Amino acid sequence: MSYYSRVVFSTLHTSAVGRFSKVKPTQVLQSFPATLHKRACPELSTSAAAANAEKALSFNYVIVGAGSAGCVLANRLSENPDDSVLLLEAGPKDMLLNSKRLSWKIHMPAALIYNLSNDKYNWYYHTTAQKHMNNRVMYWPRGRVWGGSSSLNAMVYIRGHAEDYNRWHNEGATGWDYEHCLPYFKKAQAHELGPNQYRGGSGPLHVSRGKTDHPLHHAFIEAGQQAGYPFTDDMNGFQQEGFGWMDMTVHKGQRWSSASAYLRPALTRPNLKAAVKTLTTRILFEGTKAVGVEYMQKGEKKKVYANKEVIVSGGSINSPQLLMLSGIGNADDLKNLGIPVVSHLPGVGQNLQDHLELYVQQQCTQPITLYQAQQPFLMVKIGLEWLGRFTVIDHGRVNPKIEAYQVHVGPMRSTSRGWLKLKSANPQDHPIIEPNYLSTDIDVWEFRQCVKLSREIFAQEAFDKFRGQEVQPGINVQTDKEIDAFVREKADSAYHPSCTCKMGQPSDPMAVVDPQARVIGVENLRVVDASIMPSVVSGNLNAPTIMIAEKAADVIKGLPPLHEKNVPVYRAKAQR
Repeated sequence: MSYYSRVVFSTLHTSAVGRFSKVKPTQVLQSFPATLHKRACPELSTSAAAANAEKALSFNYVIVGAGSAGCVLANRLSENPDDSVLLLEAGPKDMLLNSKRLSWKIHMPAALIYNLSNDKYNWYYHTTAQKHMNNRVMYWPRGRVWGGSSSLNAMVYIRGHAEDYNRWHNEGATGWDYEHCLPYFKKAQAHELGPNQYRGGSGPLHVSRGKTDHPLHHAFIEAGQQAGYPFTDDMNGFQQEGFGWMDMTVHKGQRWSSASAYLRPALTRPNLKAAVKTLTTRILFEGTKAVGVEYMQKGEKKKVYANKEVIVSGGSINSPQLLMLSGIGNADDLKNLGIPVVSHLPGVGQNLQDHLELYVQQQCTQPITLYQAQQPFLMVKIGLEWLGRFTVIDHGRVNPKIEAYQVHVGPMRSTSRGWLKLKSANPQDHPIIEPNYLSTDIDVWEFRQCVKLSREIFAQEAFDKFRGQEVQPGINVQTDKEIDAFVREKADSAYHPSCTCKMGQPSDPMAVVDPQARVIGVENLRVVDASIMPSVVSGNLNAPTIMIAEKAADVIKGLPPLHEKNVPVYRAKAQR
């Protein structure tokens, strides 16, 4: 039995991380200049269509969703000046009056709490009551703005483990093994440390090493080594297992979202148009051929057509929701809601996966944590410093009440599987989200080990001069039963929903797209985002989602796939 978990240490912002692999033998559409042509509405009969033909805007590619994947696709597909591209986003732009300073709640790293706690740029989803977690309802923020969740997230750049991608290949996503994915991670990346066998140096996505001089961060990494775990100098390189510094999508003191990296640099191209505040309500079909989309803008229903393809990049909630609203999904469920069936694909919305995490907290005996930085005067000072110079530390999401430090810990390869379904045929209704957390015994056991591992790290000599009383779970939580109860009450989503439009072979009844990201059973329709992951990766989702879009863009353009053979990867030895 094997398990893979991570422990992220935070005082200012998480910049030190430990990963462990143990193996045990028993164990808005404005008036854009675009191609115009007369096209009959698919809903009308031939005679009615001839009588009511309308002039409709048409683009070669229509991309739904300007998130981590959609921004990449908009850039890459518009590189060919002969291909017209329309990018539709339900939310607003990520800048007010083209100013990052005026949009500081997005672009200032320390301000991420603001957009996680309101619905201005956020879909603000909630799950069903979780029966294995004391019937708690979980909050799921997802980006509704240029950049999508990359404009809201904690800016962590973690790719996951090489074996995650080899597993994808074995699960039916042929050609998505590590040797075929690594080149696209590198193509996307401009790492501040420069290129090497694992890093890219000239891509649009700026990545920096989140190394700090804070004594608690150094104590955490030292404690990991004292406990017998290795130091790894690059969490995205040869070896993920161990302790080291995290990479961040921060550039010159600013959040570097997919909108900053890919979308804005491409907006000067005359063949790319990006519309905001446009809620796509359904995909238009002629038979089983996708020909465009219908959307709402300022209360008005509109249509736009795609000469080549419609590409759905709404993310792991919105993409399956749009497919189902358009008649692609479980036929019985669609019929019950009065939605005409275009293609019976029972896997749409199934296979939902996410990461659960919780905090293990220790009181700090020295005044070196965030506590003082959260005083009102200092918070104003920090904000003014960023507005003037784009420098500031990232303070995380929750104001501390005491001097303390913590780890954010959880299993990376949960075996629990959930689903999402339509609540109604109304596109404005949020779907029913059932992650089914902690529904397997192994998930419960792994979380228990995570808590014990965190305590092991905090007990090391490196923390002796900082260690106060344990705040959470607390000294009264010791037995397995007590730890399990703590997990059920305190664990929460890490905001990594994925896998709801699973990539696989057409022979797989749960597959939604094939390895070319084409929706099975229909034509001219693809899904490209985190929803097509066959299984969740061992890390955050932003970097893998950008990679998916980079690789899919080459597929769409008919280019040969990039491939790097025989890349060395660390593999843990089995323990007796």
